[in-house]
Amino acid sequence: MGRPVAVSPLQSVAGTGVTVEMLVVFAIVLLALVLFTTEPVAIDVTAILVMVLLIVLEPWTQISLEEGISGFSNPATITVLAMLILSAGISRTGMVQILGRKISNFAGDDLQRQLLATVGVTGPVSGFINNTPVVAVLVPVISDVANNGNTSPSKLLLPLSYASQMGGMLTLIGTSTNLLASDIARRLSGTYPSLHELSMFEFTKLGVIVLLVGSIYLLTVGHRLLPERVPPEEDYIAEYGIREYLTEVRVREGSPLVGRTVDAAIDTATFDADVLQVIRDGEQFVEPLAQKEVHTGDVLLLRTDADTLRQLARLDHLSMMGHLDTDAELEPAPETEQTIVEVVLPRESSLVGATLRTAAFRQRYEANVLAVRSRGEIIRERLDDLTFRTGDTLLVQAATDSIDRLARTGDFILSQEASRPEYRTEKIPHAVAIMLGVVGFAALPWEALAGATGVAPLAALQQDILVTALAGVVAMVLTGVLHANELYDAVEWNVIFLLAGVIPLGIALEQTGAAQLLGAAVATTGEFLPAIAVLWVFYVATGLVTEVISNNASVVLMIPVAAAAASAIGANVFAFVLAVMFAASTSFLGPVGYQTNLFVYGPGGYRFTDYIRVGLPLQLILSVVTVAGIAFFWGV
Repeated sequence: MGRPVAVSPLQSVAGTGVTVEMLVVFAIVLLALVLFTTEPVAIDVTAILVMVLLIVLEPWTQISLEEGISGFSNPATITVLAMLILSAGISRTGMVQILGRKISNFAGDDLQRQLLATVGVTGPVSGFINNTPVVAVLVPVISDVANNGNTSPSKLLLPLSYASQMGGMLTLIGTSTNLLASDIARRLSGTYPSLHELSMFEFTKLGVIVLLVGSIYLLTVGHRLLPERVPPEEDYIAEYGIREYLTEVRVREGSPLVGRTVDAAIDTATFDADVLQVIRDGEQFVEPLAQKEVHTGDVLLLRTDADTLRQLARLDHLSMMGHLDTDAELEPAPETEQTIVEVVLPRESSLVGATLRTAAFRQRYEANVLAVRSRGEIIRERLDDLTFRTGDTLLVQAATDSIDRLARTGDFILSQEASRPEYRTEKIPHAVAIMLGVVGFAALPWEALAGATGVAPLAALQQDILVTALAGVVAMVLTGVLHANELYDAVEWNVIFLLAGVIPLGIALEQTGAAQLLGAAVATTGEFLPAIAVLWVFYVATGLVTEVISNNASVVLMIPVAAAAASAIGANVFAFVLAVMFAASTSFLGPVGYQTNLFVYGPGGYRFTDYIRVGLPLQLILSVVTVAGIAFFWGV
């Protein structure tokens, strides 16, 4: 329960009941919203800035040092960390990928079967494995299903993202948003007695309804609204429009390039050009090329624009031989080896905020970037100086070994499966048993069983999901599902820092009375709207807020306000908390609100309007279904 706020006459602002403390907190909230929306810095950095401001401005925010850093030790933060590691363990076994291959075998070339398999697997799996890594793993699988079945990937990838979000609402551990909402409800229970920490399957019955209704929409209406942005088995050179940027040149006798290494052949600080291949005596060489010496008669494949090419040809004594027209011409022998692939940058990628030059991309990964799709725009020039953002899709050309290495770094999500994935399939039984143990121990009502059986020691087995999740992490290492040095790479640290930074903001909203003030303002709608309509307003408002800031930040901001508003109109506070949680966890209107939407943005070739076209009807349908379900099961 928060400390009471003493309001003096000097603190009152024009007699409105608004205090200086509230104004300071509102200013920090506004700053956070602007920074989250515009992303001049990463969202986790913004969250830490918010935390620092709350601590520094303690006289007004009422956030002490201990409360300011409490997000790092918060049960929700630690539980999310543990669940990310457990999800990584499941992924490492290849179990999800194996399910993906089952999808391919079932689906064939029938779109309805492909959609049914995609939604039918993704939804339920996302209820027990954090939905973000589920989508990261399935993007290449579903892309292959589409291409093998002569279907546009655009028809399947957005339904994949939406199904994962809806599936995340099946259990407490399906998404980090649920865990955070549960912790906020626990913290507010002192002020609102009807609130409590959520149990593992407390809202599963509503989650099942949401998943079924949403799946029916995607299978019947949703996919018809999706255009085929990327034709099946599209040639990347045509898709990205880079034919004019890929040219073969022959090194003539007397060229200053002769005798130089490929790495030193072209001054990339002056010329926007990269050597992608060297062809010598009919043999093609791809990465690593850096130290290969250029000889007279070599044919070099360059990525550059027409003006730069003319300058290079004149200065370096090169003969132009023509443009490349298809992907196959970029393939080394044997041509069955894939050397061009799309990769997506997740939030935790080390390339986010960096450039190809500062990240030493070519030297580090032995790969070349041919083009970049960023927020729907294809960029083909001056790639070395382009600052990458979350969700950017890179068209990469490299040798097969290098592409496999890209897949293992965690910095990229491949749009196609790696040729030689390193799965620990023999550990699947261990991983499944551990996850069942984590869920089972947290879900079983041990205290009730102790009372029913008279075996008192059973009550001691009652454990919070935090404890069982951490125990599961230890078990993953002891059984060899994960190696100890893989634990840190498995954690999306940007999510952890985001949680740690915004949790104190929620506390400040409560302790300064800012949440109560906003809640009272919204409660005025109760004078002319029934409680269920006010509940729907909160659902819609949360959905819109989530589109411009992260889903986790939106529950931190909206739950205290929703609880205050519900209390003010005499409604069921728990119902309002559930509405906010469901709305924040199902973000369909744009690529930014939920990371899974970003994962499919590039590989699906989507435009922002595609999310509106398909997501808006789904959002409206689920707003009615969710609110009606809450009213039916828990009352308003």
